[in-house]
Amino acid sequence: MKLRVIGSSGTFPVLGRPASGYLVEHAGTRVWCDAGPGTFVALPVDPDLVDAIVVSHQHPDHCADLFAAFQAWAYRPEPRTGVPLYAPESLWNRMSLFLDKGQGSNLHETFDFTPVWTGDSIELGEITVSFTEMDHSVPTVGSRWEANNRTLFFTGDTGPGGDWRELARDVDVLLCEAAYQGEAGTNPYPHHLTAGEAGQIARELGAKRLVLTHMPPYLDVSRSIHEAEVTFDRPVSAAIPGGSIDV
Repeated sequence: MKLRVIGSSGTFPVLGRPASGYLVEHAGTRVWCDAGPGTFVALPVDPDLVDAIVVSHQHPDHCADLFAAFQAWAYRPEPRTGVPLYAPESLWNRMSLFLDKGQGSNLHETFDFTPVWTGDSIELGEITVSFTEMDHSVPTVGSRWEANNRTLFFTGDTGPGGDWRELARDVDVLLCEAAYQGEAGTNPYPHHLTAGEAGQIARELGAKRLVLTHMPPYLDVSRSIHEAEVTFDRPVSAAIPGGSIDV
């Protein structure tokens, strides 16, 4: 299983660094995971080759390019239809309202939407994806990806609370948000992690590798990596657009 980083910027994209977005590939199956702004045009494959889309939650820096995908697939001479889309139901409801697209519209033709939540599991080719609720301010799912006896867990956005850690235990790669730096508990918004918290959680979970993501453009990535390495007690890497990780 391969994880290809399309974008990893937290909160908003900047030139050369789209917001949250990844391509998970295995045995000919390609899954677009999170669709933050800038990720559709930066997909490393023809968008028509994407087999399915998984989105963690409704915040724009994780889902805004679903609109770009819809426009590209729906309004062309030969529209693409039936693209599997998995996300919390709240995302679909808000997307439908924004576009003013009810049941039977071309939005419903373009995407074959399935809501997912804690305890749900889907099969995408030879990849199994399982979901759990994260500690965030809107309905958000973390996802565990399994194929060929290898495992990846993606946090989406989360704070340290909740029961999600059980699903993330003993993974080969933990792709973990690290929106903050410095001491835990000092930030006004409790639903994100510091880099140090990400490292501590990865260590407690027995993750073999920690990859930091969702770092806003104004943060010094090298400092985040250092803070995570102190608590993880081993090397940590950052999700860099254009890079890939063999899970």
